[in-house]
Amino acid sequence: MDPKTTRGSEVAPTPIAEGSSRKTLGWGERTLLSEVTFTAGGIVPLHSHPHEQIGYVARGALEFTIGDRVAVLRAGDAYVIPGNVPHACRALEDSIAIDIFSPVREEYK
Repeated sequence: MDPKTTRGSEVAPTPIAEGSSRKTLGWGERTLLSEVTFTAGGIVPLHSHPHEQIGYVARGALEFTIGDRVAVLRAGDAYVIPGNVPHACRALEDSIAIDIFSPVREEYK
């Protein structure tokens, strides 16, 4: 795989649900990077996937439900979601989260 760079401003957002969208910013052989943007009240509905997901809140405040845990995370806070664990997210204010997935989510490419 060759090195590459991505200009986030040139990536079109893909809607996720009401008030949320994602941009896939890059991927390698084993990981994928995405940015999720929320308007206040925006959601990512409850779902699960086999990929491990790790990330952090870059801006704003998000209420995460991960398995049976609920936590409010603010800018600078991080999360780890094991594969196949149900999770959801709700924006308490305009927010941005950065997600890394392993293995690569082919449907996000």
